[in-house]
Amino acid sequence: MPNSQRQPLFISPKEAAGRHSVSVDTIRRRIADGTLPAHRLGKRLIRISIEDLDKVFRPIPTTGGGRVA
Repeated sequence: MPNSQRQPLFISPKEAAGRHSVSVDTIRRRIADGTLPAHRLGKRLIRISIEDLDKVFRPIPTTGGGRVA
């Protein structure tokens, strides 16, 4: 796969927030409470694995009943 089409393996907290329509503060809280693993590069740069992010923000299974009360 050419470099221009390769998906990133790690993204910033801002990109993670946009990917799941939550605030950057929510992402930072999940990192702080240990729910979302993150990696620090240097003093300030934080990166999150897309795989880990998608595990934390997983869909809620439904019973398939069709009706919502």
